[in-house]
Amino acid sequence: MNLTITKSKKLKSKPDPSNLGFGSFFTDHMFNMDYNPDNGWQNPRIEPYSPIPMDPATMVLHYGQGVFEGLKAYRTSTGNIQLFRPMENIKRLNRSSRALCIPEMDEDFLLSALKQLVEIEKDWVPDAPETSLYIRPTIYASDPFLGVRASNTYRLFIILSPVGAYYPEGFNPIKIWVTKDYVRAVRGGVGEAKTLGNYAASLRASEEAHKNGYSQVLWLDGVEQRYLEEVGSMNIFFVIDGEIVTPSLNGSILPGITRKSVLALGKSWNMKISEKRMTIDELTLAHESGKLEEIFGTGTAAVISPVGEIKYGEKTLTIGNGRVGPLSRQFYNALTDIQYGRSEDPLGWIESVV
Repeated sequence: MNLTITKSKKLKSKPDPSNLGFGSFFTDHMFNMDYNPDNGWQNPRIEPYSPIPMDPATMVLHYGQGVFEGLKAYRTSTGNIQLFRPMENIKRLNRSSRALCIPEMDEDFLLSALKQLVEIEKDWVPDAPETSLYIRPTIYASDPFLGVRASNTYRLFIILSPVGAYYPEGFNPIKIWVTKDYVRAVRGGVGEAKTLGNYAASLRASEEAHKNGYSQVLWLDGVEQRYLEEVGSMNIFFVIDGEIVTPSLNGSILPGITRKSVLALGKSWNMKISEKRMTIDELTLAHESGKLEEIFGTGTAAVISPVGEIKYGEKTLTIGNGRVGPLSRQFYNALTDIQYGRSEDPLGWIESVV
């Protein structure tokens, strides 16, 4: 496939890198590509960022057949631009696609196209501390048809957004709320796919959490509502009596790239780190006994998010006196130092762009 490039004739003004927020600004160009059964994935192109014309009957609007990813490009102190484990995101995009009956992409081609897009938009990669260029690949069902089936045609696009911290708190402890009133996903469904409906299912509980002063929801399993699973935009880790524990992947938990990276780093440092099932009652008992030392979330957007408080029913669990824990800081520093080129990349995770 030949990638065509059409440059924008009118470039946007770039935002203040010290006041970016998250997901509010978008670059001058985007990547587009289409699929049909006769030709497969075709017509890859980088072109000016613009709205996508869409028929009111477009299937994604009615049945939610769509998947997406999130990764980042980082500017180093020398001005180079690099990606962190981008092939992991592309492979996960294909896994999500399989779950939603969407044709898979050529992974090497997509990585090459993504890097070319980032290189064209290199001036949009901010250089303020802890900022980055967020990359959002998305695939959606594009048939204009009002019947419940997999679409025959699809659009893949990639847009870019310069971002700062995901949470207003920055790298400070957040508060999370555990709900038994709502469930997000169950095993055998699409909980492990990065797909539209999973996030729609989280909104009502998230709104209630925000109204009560909490940043995120910690979800329990959708069957027994006992087992800890993940947070709305993060996987979750607990430090209990010297052991780092994260819920094991069970078909309803998103396999996070940052989660995978924390597990790999912890093992390379000879830490006691494991994946296992854990109930909310086990967590509260660990807190009551003084063995719950630390909690942190992991995700592309925030990297590491220390947790200072958990609310479950009438119980409020304060973690580490509400301060950033030592392991949260250690993992955050290690990951961001690799991402921004401040330290060596011992596990081969960095992909250079320019």
